[in-house]
Amino acid sequence: MKNIFSNKWFLGAAALVFGAMAVSCEDQPDKFELTKGTPVVRYVRPASAAGADSLLAGAYLDNLVCLVGDNLTSIREMYFNDQKAILNPSYITDHTLVVAVPGGIPETVTNKIYMHSADGQVTDFDFNVYVPGPAVRSISCEHAPAGSVATIYGDYFIDDPNIPIKITMAGNVEVPYENITSISKAAVSFIVPENATPGYMNVTTLYGTGRSAYQFRDTRNILFDFDGSHGGLTTGHGWRAGMIHEPGQDAGIEAIDGSYLYFGGADIQNKIGGTWAEDQFSINYWPEPAAGYPTLSSIPSFAEMISTYGVDNLQLKFEVFVPESNPWASAGMQVIFTPTALVDFSNANNSYFSDTSLPRAIWLPWQSGPYTTGGSWQTIVLPLSSFNRTHEGQPAPRSLNPADLDGFSLFVWQGGVQGVAGSGGEDETCSPVFAIDNIRVVPVE
Repeated sequence: MKNIFSNKWFLGAAALVFGAMAVSCEDQPDKFELTKGTPVVRYVRPASAAGADSLLAGAYLDNLVCLVGDNLTSIREMYFNDQKAILNPSYITDHTLVVAVPGGIPETVTNKIYMHSADGQVTDFDFNVYVPGPAVRSISCEHAPAGSVATIYGDYFIDDPNIPIKITMAGNVEVPYENITSISKAAVSFIVPENATPGYMNVTTLYGTGRSAYQFRDTRNILFDFDGSHGGLTTGHGWRAGMIHEPGQDAGIEAIDGSYLYFGGADIQNKIGGTWAEDQFSINYWPEPAAGYPTLSSIPSFAEMISTYGVDNLQLKFEVFVPESNPWASAGMQVIFTPTALVDFSNANNSYFSDTSLPRAIWLPWQSGPYTTGGSWQTIVLPLSSFNRTHEGQPAPRSLNPADLDGFSLFVWQGGVQGVAGSGGEDETCSPVFAIDNIRVVPVE
């Protein structure tokens, strides 16, 4: 039997499975000692016991394989094409050798394994290394305007002089190659063209095509767009309806997609929970259907997503701009869905902010240093499965459920983590500014 090992296992899992792999190749491996002579490889198979009957002609980057032969303890170094493999003596015996195909992209492709023995000899064995097509996982800003620079993140972004990398937007709109500003294996940046279209994006290399796990300029189920341009709500509804700024209203923050929510205008202490600034850093949406403010979970697009995907397969997204002039360095952004049983416009209160029975997400991007978005808007992604914290950042007693998805609040407060504003102690402050737009809930893809 002969097949090709599919790209299922990655190097990140290697530490977890290497022990079982070694046992499956050799029940009682002896202590490794480098031997003399020439290694002989008879065949290569999957490293798992379940794949012991399959022979491999090749494998993808980062996959584990098991070489079977004789005198394999004489191998001092190993290369797949021109990429050096990491050998672990614990998984080498005279007759078997478990190794991960190196994750680096080969520059010179010979489709061979090269084994350097202790006495300096080099033995080769025919074996193909397959490079996956691009993995297009996220983009720096899903609502990036034309003329701005956006960065796609993922893996296997390979630019070949004979087959250049290609970015294609929905509707078969191709990004001109000259718009691509930088390329690495894990990221590619480009200037958004004037004719950019909403929808899924494709990245194509000589190794294949990958479709994005997001939709560019996604307008599905936008709950708040602060101007109604995408069918979202234009304001909050509660004690703090939010400061909504129109384009051009604030110097230094260029609107990304019409009006946006603005937080700012007060200092936040470095001390945990030291500042309660609802007026400047919060927005409430408490339903009042009779006045035209529906429960969010009754909005048809949201109701359909909840029914189709369930809470754990949905994610909250929004665009944010934190200017370099006003970095964020203390307090967490509490992101809270609220059931009408707890709060709506008829039973208005803010005690749910500190209700430890109500799960929420806490966004704390500044823990390694003061946070800004680097002079551009960024897309933030919070899976609803991560809404499992108390206001102090502790594990909540339960996870989010559909009955919670009626109202919504943001509040920059608490978080359970000391600020990083500097060395001035608990009395030190930061004065962050936030612009937020296009709050939406969409499926995890």
